[in-house]
Parts: sequence; C-alpha cells; structure tokens
Amino acid sequence: MKLTSNEPFWLIKNGLLESYPSIKKNIETDILIVGAGITGSLMAHKCMSENYRTTIIDRREVANGSTSATTSMLQYEIDVPLYKLSEMIGKSGAEANYWACFNAIDDLQTIVNDIQSDCGFQKKESLYFAASKSDVADLKKEYAARRECGLPVTWLSSKFIEEKYKLKNTFGGILSKQGGSLDAFKFTHDLLKYNSDKGLNIFDKTEITSVNHTATGIEIKTNYGFTITAKKIMYCNGYESTELIKDKFVNLLSTYAIIGERNETDQSHLNDTLFWNTAEPYLYLRTIDDNRILIGGEDEDFINPKKRDALLHDKSKILKKKLNALLPQYHFRTDFAWAGTFGETKDGLPYIGSHPDFKDSYFLLGFGGNGITFSVIGTEVLSNFLQGKTHPLASYFKFRR
Repeated sequence: MKLTSNEPFWLIKNGLLESYPSIKKNIETDILIVGAGITGSLMAHKCMSENYRTTIIDRREVANGSTSATTSMLQYEIDVPLYKLSEMIGKSGAEANYWACFNAIDDLQTIVNDIQSDCGFQKKESLYFAASKSDVADLKKEYAARRECGLPVTWLSSKFIEEKYKLKNTFGGILSKQGGSLDAFKFTHDLLKYNSDKGLNIFDKTEITSVNHTATGIEIKTNYGFTITAKKIMYCNGYESTELIKDKFVNLLSTYAIIGERNETDQSHLNDTLFWNTAEPYLYLRTIDDNRILIGGEDEDFINPKKRDALLHDKSKILKKKLNALLPQYHFRTDFAWAGTFGETKDGLPYIGSHPDFKDSYFLLGFGGNGITFSVIGTEVLSNFLQGKTHPLASYFKFRR
C-alpha cells in the first residue's frame, strides 16, 4: 500500500539520515517489531529499556511511510469530542483516555530529552475553534466537559482570537494548555540510532513472507529467505495492518497538507499554538521552526493512489483559499504539497493489544489525529501485557470491542 504522494516536506528537509541493511542472516530475538516508523521506534525503545532482545523490520526505508507524511501536531484531543466519547464508552473511560493523551505529550518530551534528539520538539497550546455559528453550542458542551474533568482549558471569544492570533472568521474556541509539535521523521531516526547503538537489530527493505507458530514462539520467513525466530511479534505497521486483519475495524481516508515558503514577516503570534476547527473534515494549521505555515485537511473517503494524487493540485488550492480566509493579511505561497493515509475508528480510539486470529502477537495501531500520543500510551499497554499484567485502558483499545 502506497501511503504518500509526491514527497512530504520532512523527507526533503532531512534527506537520507541513516540507512540500515536488509536482513542477511537468521536472527533469534525476544521481540520482533514490524514497522519502523514512529510507532515501531517508540515500541522498540520501550522494549530495549526493559532488556528484551529486540528486532525491528520495515518493508521500505525506515520512517518512509506515514511517519514521513505526518503533520506532527501533538494533541491530547481525540477525534471524538470528550462529551460524545462519554456517551459512547462512559464518562470515566472517556476522561481517562483524554488524560492519558494529555500526559503522553509530557512522556514524549521526556523521551526526546533522554535521547537528546534535535527533532525540534516544542510544547504549544492548542486552539479548537468553531468554524460556524451553528457549531458554537456543541463546542461549549465540549468546553464544559473538559472543565468538569479538570483539563486546563479557557474559552476565547472570536474577538479575542482575532486580536491575539489575527485569525478571522472564527466564532469562539477552546484554548488548551497542552500540546506540542516535532519533526516526527527526525525523531524516529534519532530514536532508532540511539537504540541501535544499544543493540537493537534494525533491518529495512525486509518483508515477511510467512509466519509459523511453534512450541516456543514464532518462526518468520523473510523475502530474502532468512528466518527470524521470536517469542512475540508486534505489528506497528499502522494502516498496512488492514492487509493482515480481515475485520473492518478502521475507515481509511486520504488527507492533504501544504506548507508555504518561508515568511519574511513576523508570525510570532502563531508560533506557540496549534489551530484546528470544528469543520467536517476539520482544518488544522501550525507553524514550523523555519518560519513557515503548514495547513492540512480536506479529507476524502478513499485511498486509491491515482484518484488521490489527481486531486492534489485542486486540494492545495482549496487549502490555500481557506488559509487566506483565516489569515487574509498573510502572504502565503505554496512550497510543498502532499497527501497521506489517515484512519478513523468508530470511537476515535486506537487498537492496541492482541487479536483472536493472531497467536503470540500484539498490535499497536494508533489511528486518528493524535496517533503519536496513542503510540506513546500503547508502549505502556504492551509492556504490561509482556509482563502478564493488564493496563487500565486496555479494554477500550481491544479489537471487536
């Protein structure tokens, strides 16, 4: 499955940071991780920190799937609003999931600091604003739900939003005191290099051709004819998991993003905040560290590469027009445009844990707009499973829930 079209900004900006070999011998390992993007690299980091012999493989170059295309907006907000999620899974469960995502941003910052990654991690606020007057009532319900469970939020009027951020055509919004951004492509490479130096086996351009279960674990055959023997296999391969799992558990979409040229004027009023709105599909934007603006959205309910790519030019024009409506004084000229795969689950929550059709296996599939924070949480969930323990959120993430 091809996950991106054209070349995402992060791939061009960073270039080929590190190259790893394909598998050239038989390997014995405790844990085999499939997928060397940000999710797999976080899981490998967790396994290595707990002294498991760990191997990670990818069918392409590391971090060249969805990780190269992500906009890397770190938010605790789940795609399903808190008040709606409370109706779906119960108030306590919804609040626990929101708080877990909230704390995951701080946990990610700790990892960035521990490995001394220069991925540009920055803590930011997050403004969730009404795209139309008709959205205000529901947005105020969401504000009340967050206030009730103690999340640090403030209601901002449209006038205040225009004065502080110079954003026009908003109708009020929720300012959250937790959020962040980073270069996920660079962070993934830094995380893999850090653990490679500690003994992590990393193989790219290596595919699984068969999986056989034995009395002691799993025997995996690869495309080069070599065997990986593991006690457990962890699938951290995101949307490509739909090639393995027969269940209809996620709706795959195409999403679009553009980045402008470096802006010569001051944009400091935007730099410390992530912006997204209540439109369906929602629009999101943020600055990046070399004085550019990124804006994305315009999701479509298909993933056909030819059909998706054919719309890239038109979608770029629409996104630019929407940016001009929000920031009419901003001189934006598109420099990069790309599309990627995005997933929606029925409740906005990820799928993390075992699947009844896969023995000795775990999945860490952090779907949604905050897939990175779900990946951080997922490493804790799977760590508990490896130790024979349960995690308080595991039941919300299970398959066939």
